[in-house]
Amino acid sequence: MAVPGGSPVAVLGAGSWGTALALQFARSGRPTRLWGRDRRALAAMARERRNERYLAARVFPHNLAVEPELAEALRDAADVLVAVPSHAFREVLTTLSPHLTPEMRLAWATKGFELTSGALPHQVAREVLGPERAVAVLSGPTFAREVGAGLPTAMTIASSDAGFAKALAQDLSSAQFRAYTSTDIVGVEIGGAVKNVLAVGAGLSDGLGFGANTRVALITRGLAEMMRLGVALGAQRDTFMGLAGLGDLVLTCTDDQSRNRRFGLELAAGRPPQQALADIGQVVEGYPAAKALRGVAARAGVEMPLCEGVYRVLYEGVPAQDAVRALMTRPIKSETD
Repeated sequence: MAVPGGSPVAVLGAGSWGTALALQFARSGRPTRLWGRDRRALAAMARERRNERYLAARVFPHNLAVEPELAEALRDAADVLVAVPSHAFREVLTTLSPHLTPEMRLAWATKGFELTSGALPHQVAREVLGPERAVAVLSGPTFAREVGAGLPTAMTIASSDAGFAKALAQDLSSAQFRAYTSTDIVGVEIGGAVKNVLAVGAGLSDGLGFGANTRVALITRGLAEMMRLGVALGAQRDTFMGLAGLGDLVLTCTDDQSRNRRFGLELAAGRPPQQALADIGQVVEGYPAAKALRGVAARAGVEMPLCEGVYRVLYEGVPAQDAVRALMTRPIKSETD
């Protein structure tokens, strides 16, 4: 049976980002189903026609259905979008796998390395689902609240299947939302993972009153670290000058909507990491990412002194001032090295 507006898209993950993307798909005319693990929260969303916790001001369009049953959310869906934190990504894919038909295409808006293995999301997806399925990653400078509000936004969709990337971009795009396509999944995913660690550093720096000069230096040299790692792992250098690299990095380092930046600000105010995480009350991807990234960089033989400094503050109790001093007294070298 044909579905008005095309085949449905199933969005798995009913937090702020999953809800915002479901809203955008629905506003752009695609029948959309939103699924999550918290049945009580889903029941409230279905009843109130909004996500009261994360995006209370945004009423769900008529073509956005809240679906507590995973099988029903996936029924007749051509595309599945996973929007969960990186620590839950493998588990959700494992749960999803028996329900996928060979024709279903999979995308994700998950950012970050898997903590235990250091794998990027596309590597986890390949392990769990095999290499044949069409997959894509969505990333870029996007705060859920602004996407949910319909404010002008641009992002990147990367896939080795150019047709899939273009189709998703068309389905998401509207007068207020523009999606660009890329074939560089590795670069887009590395940008989304590394920027979270650097945003914690930016919050620490600003919270300690180091000033605008320090913030811009951190962003610029952080971009160099991101590029070094990305190229070593097979990414395209130009990707890091785009939305999923520089764009996302600047956004998360400079705006207090960023949970990672706010985490750094809390640490600068003297709160221990676990208290800061509890105060924020949502997943702060930069905290586990700092540990995972350290291992990834070591295995790749890539120097990332800024990210190493953030790791030492978070996991070794090094005062942020001492970490900055260590960075400023490193041997002089060429900026392009």
